[in-house]
Parts: sequence; structure tokens; C-alpha cells
Amino acid sequence: MAGPAQRPLLFLDVDGPLIPFGSAEPYPTYRTSAAPAGDDAHPLLARLDPGHGARLALLSCDLVWATTWTADANEWISPRIGLPLLPVVTWPEPSAIDERDERRGLHWKTRTLVGWAAGRPFIWVDDEITGTDRAWVSAHHRGRALLHRVDASRGLTGADYATLGEWRRA
Repeated sequence: MAGPAQRPLLFLDVDGPLIPFGSAEPYPTYRTSAAPAGDDAHPLLARLDPGHGARLALLSCDLVWATTWTADANEWISPRIGLPLLPVVTWPEPSAIDERDERRGLHWKTRTLVGWAAGRPFIWVDDEITGTDRAWVSAHHRGRALLHRVDASRGLTGADYATLGEWRRA
């Protein structure tokens, strides 16, 4: 007898999807841990749309941080957009396989996310997804998957949420 269907995972990148690059201000390149202390100390936080948390929750997915912000996303991003603490993908050290994949155009996150999903349906929201990633996931992941590329200059928009919701309802 089959058990209840698991909710899909939603792997969420921060830079680009939640913090768009498009702004009159230059995009700082330091890591979050290097930011000065204080609530408004990180200059990227002003680019966050606090409505993202509620819109993401409406998708009825299990949200997972899939970002180089790693655990800092729970400290800096989650409370500002109304999300609870989320699981965080831990990125392995680069390997020879990763270097080969990169030369072939596969994103460095792709293998890790498919492994993390372990056959569960998933959505991956990122600004660096390519056709190579989609083809690789299609060939190596036994569950449903939507790899959704976000325009990094605008971040997640209403049209993006509509696409994610349509996939979720299908």
C-alpha cells in the first residue's frame, strides 16, 4: 500500500531570486558573515520583498535554502520575509567530477540538489539554471522536477509565482 504523497521540495537561491541584482546601488561582494553588526548593517537586505515569505508558503512545498548564504539565510533572510528556520543544503567541496561538469555547462549545484531530493518531486528556483541542468535532471532524477530560472535583475515576480503554482497544481 502506498503512503501519502510527499510535498515537493522547493530549493531556493537567495542572490537573484530574492535579492535582485537590478538596483541603482552596486551589488556588494563580501560574504554575509563579514557584514558589520546591526539590524540594517547588510546593504542587500533593503532589496528583499517581505511578501515573498507568504507567497512561497502558499506553494505548499517544503522550502530548503539552496544558496551560498548557507545557514546565514536563516538568520538574515527568513525573519525578514516571514519564514521559519529552513533546512539548508550543505555544499560539498569541489571535485574533479564537478570541474568536468562545469566544463560541460552543468551548474555546480545540480548534482547535490538531485541527491538531496532523493527521488522526491522538487522545484529549484535560481538565476543560473540552464538547459544543460534541465537535461541532466531529466536523465538522473526519477521524480518530477521544475528547474525555474529567475531573471536576476528583477528577482521573483508574479509571473514566476504563477509558473511555480501551475507546476505545483499539475
